[in-house]
Amino acid sequence: MSDEELAKDLGLVSALTIGIGTMIGAGIFVLPGVAAQEAGPIVVVSFLIGGFIALVNALSVSELGTAMPKAGGGYYFVNRALGPMFGSIAGLGDWLGLAFASAFYSIGFGQYLVSFAGDATVALPLLGTIALIPSFDLGFFTITQIQIGALIAGVIFVGVNYVGAKETGGIQTIIVTLLLLILGAFAIAGWFSFDYGTIVGDGGWAPTPEGYGAILPATALVFVSFLGYAKIATVAEEMKNPGRNLPIAIIGSVLIVTVIYGILVTIMLGVVPWTELDLDAPVAQAAEVAFPAELFGIGGVAAAAATIMTLGALLATASSANASILSSARINFAMGRDKIVTNWLNEIHPQYSTPYRSILLTGGMIIFFIILLGQDLAILAQAASVLHLIVYALMNAALIVFREADVPEYDPDFTVPLYPLTPIAGIVLSLGLIGFMSPVEIALSAAFVVGAVLWYFLYARGETTHQGYLGQYVLDRADEMPDAAVSAAESVQPDKTDYRVMVPLANPRTESELIELASIMAKANDGIVEAVHIVTVPDQTPLYAGAEHLEQIDAESDRLLESARESAETLDVEVETKTVISHRSFEEIFDAAATGNADLVVMGWANQPFWSSGTTSRGLDELTRQLPCDFLVLKDRGFDPSHVLVPTAGGSDSDLSAEVARVLRDGRGSEIELLYVVDDEAKRAAGAEFLGRWAQEHDLGNANLSVDVDGDVEAAIARRSRDSSMVIVGATERGLLSRLFSGSLVYDIVNEVDTSVLLCERPDTRSLWQRLLGRGSAAKREHETVTAEDATATDDD
Repeated sequence: MSDEELAKDLGLVSALTIGIGTMIGAGIFVLPGVAAQEAGPIVVVSFLIGGFIALVNALSVSELGTAMPKAGGGYYFVNRALGPMFGSIAGLGDWLGLAFASAFYSIGFGQYLVSFAGDATVALPLLGTIALIPSFDLGFFTITQIQIGALIAGVIFVGVNYVGAKETGGIQTIIVTLLLLILGAFAIAGWFSFDYGTIVGDGGWAPTPEGYGAILPATALVFVSFLGYAKIATVAEEMKNPGRNLPIAIIGSVLIVTVIYGILVTIMLGVVPWTELDLDAPVAQAAEVAFPAELFGIGGVAAAAATIMTLGALLATASSANASILSSARINFAMGRDKIVTNWLNEIHPQYSTPYRSILLTGGMIIFFIILLGQDLAILAQAASVLHLIVYALMNAALIVFREADVPEYDPDFTVPLYPLTPIAGIVLSLGLIGFMSPVEIALSAAFVVGAVLWYFLYARGETTHQGYLGQYVLDRADEMPDAAVSAAESVQPDKTDYRVMVPLANPRTESELIELASIMAKANDGIVEAVHIVTVPDQTPLYAGAEHLEQIDAESDRLLESARESAETLDVEVETKTVISHRSFEEIFDAAATGNADLVVMGWANQPFWSSGTTSRGLDELTRQLPCDFLVLKDRGFDPSHVLVPTAGGSDSDLSAEVARVLRDGRGSEIELLYVVDDEAKRAAGAEFLGRWAQEHDLGNANLSVDVDGDVEAAIARRSRDSSMVIVGATERGLLSRLFSGSLVYDIVNEVDTSVLLCERPDTRSLWQRLLGRGSAAKREHETVTAEDATATDDD
């Protein structure tokens, strides 16, 4: 299978324009008038503080983006690091925040559209009819002309995404260039019309009753102007030299936009008194004042400038709204893949190849917000901001988890300065800014978090399989962690976890066969393979000393693990690898399986004395420990599952044998033969009845059924194995002392047949007495009694 990758065709300029273009939208074109009414001229500082908070978060986003350039944005980082409960908060917050932001941008578009339509009534009669549409009074609320314009815009933006119009770096570069040229011309004209006295007026920089205390509440209002820079991280895989260009693009776009905002807002307030700044179209109003009425003998310059600024505002808000809807579809895709939300949302349209259901759901939310909240721009702006601030705080926490948990694949090219102060500052600043929002938004943020957590426990926990590194880190160190932390980690773990198949590696001669078998089992269960190289050091050598010599071990370990990875990836199975240094080799397999939450261990056969063989455990170990999961032990004589023989007499280990046989049949086309042994021809019919029913119960109805009446189980298996390429047999259920005096059938089978043998053992709850002297499980004896009366058991009984 060949690797696939995205073409790296996005340069630094294109990446910068993505960040700048998503930020310069309705924020700067609409909010200065609204924010100035709240804080006065000091609102300039509010924009600068908003830029500083965005910059601190941008540093963390840059590290996360260079560490995982294939990541799908903030949701991915949070879900991966903190687990699916916090992933639910981040994913749903990002999605709902983008819906609020899109509604906000659409209202901004509607404001400038209505303004432009009124001015264009004579020249453009069709467009001018918008100005003639009356408001709709529905009794309990009214839909204004601006909302009607926003609804038109929202429907168009959703429709564009529904049919799949492409967003490209080239188009975005053109849009951003035009916007910067328009805003640059306004800044130049405004500089010549600037009057410091217009800013300070009679009340100075902070004339409102709140004085300088209005700075942070205004920051909370205008922070929506800085949303979007994290989008650069979602296209990191398409960037040239992402390790260098991604942090420059993210941090650079925030710095550039902050400077632009500071200059433009200052000029606006120096051209038009803050009390008179228009609430709907402040930039167009300021442009009409800043530009002269006549230039070089040409009249109408100011009016033309206002029209151009209006067109620029329409372009900016349209671009931001479209980008938000596009991003929301990607977030839903990621959440659907991880089963945080139903993958039904990600159904692809047969004609347009777009996730139309997700787009329509997001579009419906946008329309709802426009109708319900469209007359209060501040609520839409702060609602979008508060949800994104929650996500930013979680992203900073994710960075700390990645660092402290020492995640192997976390290898950033860019690291935040002053760690851990920077991500901690990001958390404090993001959550702290929420405290300066209105009570409505604070209540919204609390209600949203509660709702997202409920969603996780009521739906996502039972569907998702992902387990975050934070939970793994705590549970792996349960003995060292406070009980409260361990209980909390256990309480939020998903009900379903990734099906994990662990393969302990030591012998190069058998590793490829073990990995192949493990990969087949993992693929059948939508799971992953974890290849573990267990390096043993003598008891006289402290483990830390062994770790100090890890470089000497690395070459052999890397060779083994890389070979394992290549083998598994041929079957398109995800692979994780690690090296463990231990004083014990065999015993460490059980510990690694337990701490790694393995569902299945696939290991090679090790020579054992006859009284130990027939089980996974060795000697006295089986008396003192329970198996942590299912085990498959392969005696490899060439891995060829074309014709598989499965002797059975029932029981849990035979159930596991049937599961493996079924996977080999479905995944490799194996021919399955089931064998049951009785000691008398008169018992053949009862044996055939049992075997047929057992085959149906285990979905092996198409298997070949064989009943042997010789009574010698070992001889029967040896005869049938001559026509087979592999034998799958359940572990013995006889106790240790019983095997010591009477031997082990499994031991004899493994050593006598010429084909590969796969021993299957499932955890049981046998007592110490049964482990010493037991003659098999009650379940197996019940099968034999009911179905074949005095039939001879096929394992060791």
